[in-house]
Amino acid sequence: MPLPDASCSLAPAHQHQLLHLARESIRQGLATGEALGVDLASLPPELRVERATFVTLEKQGRLRGCIGCLQAYRPLAVDVAANAFAAAFRDSRFPSVVAAELQELEIHLSLLTPAEPIVFSSEADLLAQLVPGRDGVILEEGPRRSTFLPTVWESLPRPEEFLQHLKLKAGLPARHWSGSLKAYRYRTELIQEP
Repeated sequence: MPLPDASCSLAPAHQHQLLHLARESIRQGLATGEALGVDLASLPPELRVERATFVTLEKQGRLRGCIGCLQAYRPLAVDVAANAFAAAFRDSRFPSVVAAELQELEIHLSLLTPAEPIVFSSEADLLAQLVPGRDGVILEEGPRRSTFLPTVWESLPRPEEFLQHLKLKAGLPARHWSGSLKAYRYRTELIQEP
């Protein structure tokens, strides 16, 4: 069954609210060391539904933090606020964001569709099923797991290269293959500041 196209499912006003919550959560983190508390009762139903998100921070076009969840388990607005805080202060690849950077940060929100398993018989079969630019991919081999958001296709446009880097991210050799390898795909609605 094809995945739904996740683009433009939220009204512009709701997208703006989510971006505002993300920035305010980072501002709250700078002031108190904690994520923004979200008053769900004050928000429209579209922002209270459970959705999985990733929040990516960029500064001058370079990655500054990225944290998210692959499965929905809390309201959309809460997930965005928590992941924005975590991207700014808990991404172990980067030092914590400081106040002087706040205005320079570009915030990108990725709202995920539920992941669906990809059924494949070989690496060539898996590669043939991937849709560059649209598919986010989760790769699992035993306890090892990694994901790339659809935006990663911009820097790794060839499916072979995309899959090799996804294996490396999971701690596997780039040429690794086994019958127990599992893959899942999801789509995202990308929300970013104008």
